[in-house]
Amino acid sequence: MRNLIAFIRKYSFFFLFLAVEVLAFYLLFSKNHFQRSSFLNSTNEVTGGFYTKYSNFNDYVHLAEVNEALSEENKRLRGRQIQSFERLFGENVYVLDTIFRRKYLYTKAKVVNNSISHQNNHLTLNVGIKNGIERGMGVIGPNGVVGVIKNVSDHYASVVSVLHREAKISVKLKTSQYFGSMQWNGVNYRNTQLIDIPNHVELLKGDTVVTSGYSSIFPEGLSTAVIQSFEVREGENFYDIEMKLLSDFKQLSYVYIVKNNTSTELQELEENREGQND
Repeated sequence: MRNLIAFIRKYSFFFLFLAVEVLAFYLLFSKNHFQRSSFLNSTNEVTGGFYTKYSNFNDYVHLAEVNEALSEENKRLRGRQIQSFERLFGENVYVLDTIFRRKYLYTKAKVVNNSISHQNNHLTLNVGIKNGIERGMGVIGPNGVVGVIKNVSDHYASVVSVLHREAKISVKLKTSQYFGSMQWNGVNYRNTQLIDIPNHVELLKGDTVVTSGYSSIFPEGLSTAVIQSFEVREGENFYDIEMKLLSDFKQLSYVYIVKNNTSTELQELEENREGQND
C-alpha cells in the first residue's frame, strides 16, 4: 500500500493531466455537435475499415466452403431443370400426357488433376464407383461440355477431355438446328472445331453451338461454344468452322457428372437394330 501511495504521489501531476484531458474532451464532444459528429465519423471509418478487412479475410478463408455450397446448389438446380426430365407418355395419351420422369441425374465432383497442353488431355475427378460413377457418363461444367468418363476406380474417375483429338461431341447450331460434331484440333485450348456442317447452311459469327441430344450422354441444349470464323475450301462440301469454347479449362474446379437413366435401354435397342441390319 505504501508503495502504491508513493507511486501516485510521484505521478500525481500526470494523472491530474489525464483527468483534465478526459474532462476537456468530454465537454468538447458533448457540448459541440460538429466536433461530436466528426469524432464519430472518424471512429466509424476506422472501425469500418477494420471490419471490412476482417470480413474479406474471413471470406477468403472460407472460400472453399462457399464454392462447395454453390456447386451443391448448382447440382440441385440442374436436376430440377426441364431438360433433366422427359415426358413419360406421348402426346397421344389424353389424360397422362403431362406426367414426367427424371431422365438425368447429376453428381458433383471436384477436379483434382487437369491437363490442357497435350494433344490428348484428361481430367481426374474425386468420385468413383463408390459414388455410382460409371464409364461412359458425360461430364459438364458451368459453361458446357467437359468430357466423358473413361476409367473409374473406387474413389476416382478419369475423363477424356473435350481437348482430346479423339473426342467427338454431337452438337448443333442453336439458330438453324443443323447438327455436326465438335472435335478439337490440338492447337488452342480455348478453341475447338465444328465439322460435318454442309456448305449450303447459313452461318452466323457468334451463333451458339449446343449439345444435340442425339447421344445418350448429354442432355439437349447445353451451350458449349460460339462460332468465331468459318470458310469453305474449294472443292469441299462442308465448312471449316472455328469455335470458342465457353468453358475455360484452366479454371475448372467443380464439374457435374451426368447419368442418363434411360441410356441402357437406348443402347440395347440400338444394338438389337444393328444386329438385325447385319
